[in-house]
Formats: sequence, structure tokens, C-alpha cells
Amino acid sequence: MSAGSVLETNVLVLNRFYMAIRVINVRRAMTLLYRDCAEVILMEDGQFVSYDFESWVELSQLTSLDKQPDEDYLQAVHCELRVPRICRLTRFDRMLTHAVRFNRKNLFARDGYQCQYCGQKPPSNRLSLDHVVPRSLGGQTTWENIVCCCLKCNGRKGGRTPQQARMSLLNSPIKPRLSPLLVDSASDPKYASWKTFLGAGMGS
Repeated sequence: MSAGSVLETNVLVLNRFYMAIRVINVRRAMTLLYRDCAEVILMEDGQFVSYDFESWVELSQLTSLDKQPDEDYLQAVHCELRVPRICRLTRFDRMLTHAVRFNRKNLFARDGYQCQYCGQKPPSNRLSLDHVVPRSLGGQTTWENIVCCCLKCNGRKGGRTPQQARMSLLNSPIKPRLSPLLVDSASDPKYASWKTFLGAGMGS
């Protein structure tokens, strides 16, 4: 992986209360770390340990001698710097918050590409989006009123509410705090440490 592509890989950002608030790239994370605005959070022996910039440089020098497959490194002037996967803000909480984009891909990912009526997982080209409360009845186009739906269930439900169509939802639609597509990336071994924090981040 080139230095440029490493700088664009993802780092999960936590606020001071260890709640996931967003994802940034390595370039931004290293800037925050160097300015003492954030610290690296690393899992060691089943516990999370924090590192400031100076101690992270020292750790990088040690771990670079025995690199693991899921670790990335940047070549600095005098040493290699290990790429952090999680950082925690130490000086502010609000600067990095942002709204999750409301679009088709994120809606599908939020619902796990699963029809929220029958539970089936057809190919993406056989999925659509359904207004739980139809627009003809005043329903809005919002996170809380749209669900992933297969074409068969969409046709069955038509312009009715689930109650009118005698259909029930598997899950109540909610607005996610973090991008569902980024949450999916936690399945990559290099981001396995995210899972502890993403569960709480998706729930409100």
C-alpha cells in the first residue's frame, strides 16, 4: 500500500466519553495526535490503552520490528509510524460531528440489505425503498419512515400503512449516528477493534 493510500485509510474517532462520533482519515488523525488534541486508543491484553504522540512514536518503533498483517505503517523522517485505528478526542467534542448522508446506499446498509417485511435478502437490484407511512397519507422521506423492501413486498403493501396491509416491520427504522457503510468496514480484520464502539454508536 502506498503512503498516499495509507493516509486515506479510516480512523474511528471517539469523544471524551468513549462514544464513536465519526470516521476520519489517517492524515487528519495524525494531525490531531501531533497537536495533542487526541490520543490513540489501542487494545492490549483485552484492555484499551491510550497513547499520546510521543508514546505512540515509541510504540511504533517497537512494533515495526515485528509487523503484523493487519497493521499499516507510514515512513516518517527518522522512523516508521504505525497507523492508528482509533483515536479519542482530548480537547473538544463538537468539531468533528457530522450528519450521516441520507441516500439509497446508506439506507440499504442500515437495514443489512434485508427486506424489513419478509426478512429476505435478494440481490440489490431486487430491492427498493418503502415509505412506511405512504406519502399520500402524509408520510415523510426521512430515516424514520423509509425501510429497505423487496419488490414483492413493496407491491403487496402498495400505498397502505403496514397495519392496513397486515404486514409488520422486522425493525423500527431509525437515524444512524454513524455511516452504515463505514460500520460495514468493521468486518475487515484491521478494523476489528471498532466493533466495541460501533454498537453504541448506531443505536441513537
